[in-house]
Parts: sequence; C-alpha cells; structure tokens
Amino acid sequence: MRNPRSHPGRTAAFVLCAAAALTAALPVPAGASDAARSRELWGSVTIVPGREGVLEVTGYAGAAPGAGSRLTLTAPGAARVTAAPLADTGYRGAVAADRASATYTFAGAAPEVRPWQGRTFPFVLSVPASAVPGTRLPGCALRLTDARGTALDEGTCTVTVGLPEPTLHTPLSGVPGGSRPQTAGTAYPGAQVSVRDQDENEVCSTTAGADGTWSCLPGADLPAGPVRLQATATLNGVAATSEQVHITVL
Repeated sequence: MRNPRSHPGRTAAFVLCAAAALTAALPVPAGASDAARSRELWGSVTIVPGREGVLEVTGYAGAAPGAGSRLTLTAPGAARVTAAPLADTGYRGAVAADRASATYTFAGAAPEVRPWQGRTFPFVLSVPASAVPGTRLPGCALRLTDARGTALDEGTCTVTVGLPEPTLHTPLSGVPGGSRPQTAGTAYPGAQVSVRDQDENEVCSTTAGADGTWSCLPGADLPAGPVRLQATATLNGVAATSEQVHITVL
C-alpha cells in the first residue's frame, strides 16, 4: 500500500471532498429564512405607524468572541431605537443619544460558553406616524465586532410598516337588526375594506375615504339568527382586521 504522504495532491483532494460531503449533510431547519441558511445575523418586524415593535436579532454562528464584543443595530429610515431590554447579566444594552442605533455588549459572564449564539437579542423600534403602510424602511443593518472593533459578522434586518387595525362600529354588537344592516367604521385612508361573516363570506366592501371613514351595505340578505361580522383592511400588501361584532338578524 502506498504512503498517502507521497501524494499530497490526492490527500488534499480527499480532505476537501470529505469536508464538502459533511457540510452538505448538515441539516437546515424546515422553513428557515435565506439569512438563517447563510448563517448571518438577521431579524424582521412589522410595525404600525406611530407605534413601537420589537425587532429580534438572531443567527450568529461564527467563532465565540470574548468580553467586550458588541452587537450594533442601525435603525432604518426615520425609525428610532427606544430600548435594548434584554434581561441577561451577561450582556449590557445601550441606546445611542440620537436613538439612531443601539448596542449589546458582552460582559464576559462566567456561565457563558458561546456568546451571541443560540439566543435572541431584542431591540425596541418606533416608527413615525407619517410612515406609509406596506413600505419597507431602508438602511436597517446589524454588525457584530470583537473588543478591538474588528467585524466578525454583518447582517440585514427588515422593518416593514404595518397597517393600523380598522374599526367596525356599526352595527352595534349585541343589538338585533334587519337582514341588510348598514356597516361602517374607520380605516387607514385609501385602504380597501372588506366585511365578512363567520363563514368568510364577503358581506360588502368599499374603500376608506381621505378622512378614514368607510361604510357599505350588504349586497344580499344576511341569514336570520346570530351573525358574526369582522372588517379587514388591506393596503400595499399589508392587512389588518377589526374586532368582531356579534349581531342577531331578525
């Protein structure tokens, strides 16, 4: 048998093939995002204009950095970071004075074995009231550095502007009425509004006006007895639903 050391090229090729086979055999969780599959930092959240939401960052799978390593989130567009609320003695959260960014710093707690891996880092973001539902705010970025500031990993985050929930205030819940009750409420201006019953049948639909009000009449008689109504608003690919209204049709 020949000594493999006498054929360094063949030995290297064998090692590379074995490594490729092992990498290909590593399982990827079903439904994992593209970012998770590429093993980079990532996070996504949908936030209604004028409100706050929590962006959860995860996905780091690189080498374990030591104390002083830092995860930084750069807020997208006009969004601002209002808190870095992780309750863990191993990490220290801080929000920049202009709220355009926030960081978590690893303090080097003794129980920690592999910092930044296998856990989620929450950042609370606020979206301005003027943001347009369905748009994606540009510029959201993630960066993990060691104590010297050397980049270990970079990733992207997605902040989508959500749609405020519509209201359905007519007919009044619990009040008996006719078979074609007037339905009315409020929604984001320009949103398409659809009212459906408990069987997902469309009762009526319309478009919210510039003042946010809408109303429509059923195109057919509702069945006698208990009926549940709910309004759904859609705009630019995002949707939101109202609370349910329970009526009795006489």
